[in-house]
Amino acid sequence: MNKQAVFHLPDSSYACALTEKRVCLRLRAAKGDIKKCILFYGNRVHPEPRVKMTAEEMNRVASDRLFDYFEADFETEISRICYYFWLSDGIEDYYYYSGTFTHTPSINRSEYYQFPYVRREDIANVPEWAKNAVIYQVFPDSFATGRREMIINGGTKLTETGEESKHRLGGTIRGITENIDYIKALGANCIYLNPIFSAGSYHKYDTIDYYSIDPCFGTMEDFKKLVDVCHRNGIRVILDGVFNHCGWKFFAFKDVCEKGEKSAYKDWFYQLDFPVDTEKLNYAAFAYVPSMPKLNTGNPEVVKYFCDVGRYWIREAGIDGWRLDVANEINHDFWRAFRKAVREEKPDAFLIGEIWEDAEQWLMGDQFDSAMNYRFTDICKAFFANNEISADDFDNSLGYMLMRYKKSITQVQMNMLDSHDVPRFLYFCGEDVCRLKLAALFLMTYVGIPSVCYGDEKAITGSDEAQYRASMIWNDGSKERDILEYYRKIIAIRKEHIDVFTGGVKTVYKDSARGTYAFVRFGEGFDKRERIVVALNNSEVSRELDIPLQGFESGTVDLLTGITVGRSAHGIKLALPPFGGAVIYAK
Repeated sequence: MNKQAVFHLPDSSYACALTEKRVCLRLRAAKGDIKKCILFYGNRVHPEPRVKMTAEEMNRVASDRLFDYFEADFETEISRICYYFWLSDGIEDYYYYSGTFTHTPSINRSEYYQFPYVRREDIANVPEWAKNAVIYQVFPDSFATGRREMIINGGTKLTETGEESKHRLGGTIRGITENIDYIKALGANCIYLNPIFSAGSYHKYDTIDYYSIDPCFGTMEDFKKLVDVCHRNGIRVILDGVFNHCGWKFFAFKDVCEKGEKSAYKDWFYQLDFPVDTEKLNYAAFAYVPSMPKLNTGNPEVVKYFCDVGRYWIREAGIDGWRLDVANEINHDFWRAFRKAVREEKPDAFLIGEIWEDAEQWLMGDQFDSAMNYRFTDICKAFFANNEISADDFDNSLGYMLMRYKKSITQVQMNMLDSHDVPRFLYFCGEDVCRLKLAALFLMTYVGIPSVCYGDEKAITGSDEAQYRASMIWNDGSKERDILEYYRKIIAIRKEHIDVFTGGVKTVYKDSARGTYAFVRFGEGFDKRERIVVALNNSEVSRELDIPLQGFESGTVDLLTGITVGRSAHGIKLALPPFGGAVIYAK
């Protein structure tokens, strides 16, 4: 047995409560090494000298390049838990706890792993509605000026404080409102808006006033109407919060520039020297951009200011959550305070951090509910667009991704193929729409919540900023209509079978030589028998798949085509066209 590879860590993604009565425990082992793994758990304050232990067989739920991951997801009435593992590689077996391998577990329960108390306050409380979300990202300047219309109209306007604000294409909040029926028909039930507060640049990431709508986009009344129309159509609204930095016309920075060390706001900014020099940049700034001075979010006054901002837009406009910009460059205590403030205002507010790398320290349940899942983006780009990794590498990458966070947090990761900050996925596909469709199918059927950047469903493409933030396409040709209908179909499939697509996942087939891959999604609620197999052919030729999976007998159908799927001695058999997929349903 490869003992060096065995790993478990209490109070982490390896040991967490999902509810007050449901616990998830995980163990890592060398890939292919452990054949059987059993969890033993009991009441750590059991009155007898020897604790009565309950056995729970653990399932291998994921693998990456080096490790297998075993998991037990179980319900229990015990709130004070001690536990250990029994491992067997088929040759030797051991009990394992606290870094110790032994053939006989100690009678001393304090040596076991401990879950001291399942407290409701420590459970990662993810909003229920977020688990079912399909997000549509809107870049306001680029989306619409009217119903199915985008009249290009760049220029400048003045903010309420008399500062200049730029717009590049001219999209407005009213234009978004007049196209909510389009977003609803697509199937999205949540929109994420890039910044809409008064700012200098067209992208609005250099905020001037956190309490007003940018004049290029409209008014507070326009925004309140947008939120109202969204809510009446079953659509949630998430705003972009830029609290790592502000614009240099923000009142506090202006005051510092004018008054220097005598300014009441001199401690609102990070690494600030005097006199402030915006040319030599003698202060910290986002990405060394002088017009975006970095805020000192360790200052209690700054914390209170932005917690109040978070509350204000929920209270005054009724928004449903925040996506937080450059979240990994802000101190953790700030986000803890922000979460507390926002959740006091709206208990089911959804918080998403912009963190491009692995984000476990922000996703323990005390800061964010989710992060923008750029690892998902990179995996999809490597497999579907660039074809630079095999099906086995794809599966290993997904396995690692699934095990990074607590189970409830993983289920609401914001999965996306692209965003306003990166080239469009279709560009990486070499403009091959079939590759985009296959990746979009995976996006809608894998673990996490899918997010579609405006116009992906209309084949917007491009590698530079002006291209990937291009005007929304409203005059559809045959190409746009084809992709749009496909997106509508796969989103509808997800929503119709949402209990399955928010449940478990297991890889059931992979063939690196042929570029084929399949996984099964299964419900974890009342009807655990409901299952869906998603099969993918990531190759340029037609492929036949014989997927070894039992239980798909009568009435098995591909939800994409409506065609009945054949059976084989092993399970199900089907043919897929080049870069084609299938969503095989059986109940």
